[in-house]
Amino acid sequence: MNLPVSLSTRDLFDFLLNVAIARPVFIWGPPGIGKSSIVEKFAHKVGLPCVSLLGSQLAPEDLIGVPQIVGDTSRFCPPAAIARKEPYCLFLDELNACSHEVQKAFYSLIHERRIGEYHLPAGSVVIGAGNRAQDSAIVKPMSSALINRMIHVNLIAKAKDWLDWAYEAGIHPWVIEYIQTRPDHLWTQPSKTEETFTTPRSWHMLSDALKSYGAEPSQAVLELLSHGCLSSHHAIQFRAFLKQAKTRHTLTAILDGKEKWPSQPEDRDVLYFLAQSFRAHLIKNLPREKQDLHAGHKELAHRGKGLLKDLSVLSLEMAQMILSQDEHGQGLPDWLMVEIVRDLPRLAEK
Repeated sequence: MNLPVSLSTRDLFDFLLNVAIARPVFIWGPPGIGKSSIVEKFAHKVGLPCVSLLGSQLAPEDLIGVPQIVGDTSRFCPPAAIARKEPYCLFLDELNACSHEVQKAFYSLIHERRIGEYHLPAGSVVIGAGNRAQDSAIVKPMSSALINRMIHVNLIAKAKDWLDWAYEAGIHPWVIEYIQTRPDHLWTQPSKTEETFTTPRSWHMLSDALKSYGAEPSQAVLELLSHGCLSSHHAIQFRAFLKQAKTRHTLTAILDGKEKWPSQPEDRDVLYFLAQSFRAHLIKNLPREKQDLHAGHKELAHRGKGLLKDLSVLSLEMAQMILSQDEHGQGLPDWLMVEIVRDLPRLAEK
């Protein structure tokens, strides 16, 4: 589903507090972004137990129940997990991964809050969630009747919200420091092939694995863990970040003129990480339109062009990489590109 507006985890939590108590909500988002955890947090906040059902593993009888003979008639008895006497939060995870027969079983549950003769206790909340078709996950088209029974929202990952949670959750300091430096690496689009990809959940897994080693793990272990949790690109960048932290090469020091780009052959991976971070810094801190420039922007642009020139001496390829657009079409501001082509024409050569 393509929704024009997206919510961060913080905004979604507030949204659920105001809306989910009145109407069923369906949360769209990629795997590992935190859909389940935010529903559990919401249920805890409103004082309701959270009962989770996994749509991809359900059959219709798992909801409707099995028939029993009562006198001269039969009646369906829903499972004990659903047929509760006290109000609760029913979380229908992977709802759009279940079969159409199961989807039909959800119609009355979501719209009328009942299954057969059983009605959810007053005060109960129903929330659904699922991945999107572009996430390479198991999804099935959701029927229009089911779509129209819920309010739909799209969840996105924001580094600031995740970092606020990470501090409280005791996430490994290496992971926190890395996401502080590269907030754009918190999440990546799932791969179309069977490859690891980066999500808030995979960073949490990496943190747990790093903690389990206690003392500082070897480079071989770091390589194994990072590639086992993150996308290949992010895994390489994470290890380069740790290496540059040990060698005291920092982007802040380079921007301030206190250090130069690392030039030793053995620091090639560190140079690449710093170049990527430098690119992200320029994109984040420079305005898209030239008329929005102030003195600080002009100083950063001037310093940036000087550092690009120095970098091109060490690696023309890395300097040109900074000028290129990423897979999402994001790149340096057009006005800065014009200045770079004018002042550093060598970088525009292919």
